[in-house]
Formats: sequence, C-alpha cells, structure tokens
Amino acid sequence: MAAEAREVFDVSGAGDTALAALATSLAAGEPVETAVRIANAAAAIAVGRLGTAVVTRAEVAAALDRALPQEVAPGSLVSRERAQEIVAGWRAGGASVVFTNGCFDLVHPGHVSLLEAAAAQGDRLVVALNTDASVRRLKGESRPLQDEAARARVIGALRCVDLVVLFDEETPLETITTLLPDVLVKGADYRPEQVVGADVVRAKGGRLVLVDLVAGRSTSSLVAKARQ
Repeated sequence: MAAEAREVFDVSGAGDTALAALATSLAAGEPVETAVRIANAAAAIAVGRLGTAVVTRAEVAAALDRALPQEVAPGSLVSRERAQEIVAGWRAGGASVVFTNGCFDLVHPGHVSLLEAAAAQGDRLVVALNTDASVRRLKGESRPLQDEAARARVIGALRCVDLVVLFDEETPLETITTLLPDVLVKGADYRPEQVVGADVVRAKGGRLVLVDLVAGRSTSSLVAKARQ
C-alpha cells in the first residue's frame, strides 16, 4: 500500500504513532488493509509537526476523507471495496456503522420503516442490495421487477440511507465480513440464529437488532394484488 507523500518536519514519534494506530485499529476488529491505511494517515500527520505530537481521531478521519478519490454523496451506490474505505473513514471519526440488507424490489412503507429504524441504531446506515442475478436465484426468474440500478437509486434517495452497496452472493456474509458493521439490523420475522453474519458482528463486539415489521406490507403481496 502506498503511503501519502508529505512534507516532513520531524520524524520523532512517527513510528510509535503508526504502530499505536495499527494496533488500536486491529484490536477494534478492523481488517488489516484498513488498519494499515489508518496507521499511514496517523503517521503522515505526526511527521508534519515539530517534536512528538498527539494525533487525534478527528485528524485521522479528516486525512482519510481527503485521501478518498472523490466525494461521495449520501445514498450513493459504491463498490464493496470503496464502501470499506468509506466505512474506515467514518469509524476513524468515531461514527458507529449500521448495516442491513435485502432485495427491496418494490419499496413500500414497511421497507421505509425498517430502514428508518435501522438508521436510528447508529450514526451511518449502509444498505446492501441483492444484485439482479442474486434476486433471481432467490425468488425465481420473474423477479426482480426493478433492476439493481433502479432499486439502488430508490433506496439511496431515502434520507436515512448513507451508502448503498450491491452483493451478488445469495447472502451478504462476505459484505458483512468486509465492512464489519457495529450494528446488524433485520426484520423481526427472523430468529437471531437465522440472521446471516450475526456471529461475525457479535464477535467484533457489535450487536444484532430485530425490527418489528409493518403488518400486511410486502413486495410479494403487492405483486399478487397487481396480477389480480
């Protein structure tokens, strides 16, 4: 991983700063790549000051934000790798990250209530959407009714959603393992032992939240009604 080029004033304590940031990030459960990125950012700040200096979380978060290749608007659709970078920046700034997932084919009030409840569990909400291929494998060839780009656009337009990411697998386990959210949210129609990724989140010290669903609201019921 390339380090950021900086004007050097004093290297005193820079190595200690990098090691401390690396160890703290790894202890917090961050992936190695993310921890190294945080350590590089912290060391780059330290060498820009005379003598030994304290580097704050806010300064590291700001440095990570500047290092991102472009600004990301709230609700943007990004790759899993880009999401990992963004989440690392949020965490460095002290924000808690909430994660939920689904097909969200025809968005209805039940979906909105779920997402609003999820957003209330932390500072930032990431929504993972099944790709079109993933939806077809789960629900049959007649689904989805809206393609992944349309579904991502609708979900991302909701005020409570900070980031949208697609996953092509049948479950979001790989995405959860990559992002390591602080809170995992699913509908209360699941039992805790049925929720994919709950063990990963809990092992990191996070929590699982099951949200009550709005009765009588589902995409399947809307499709059935439209076909009558």
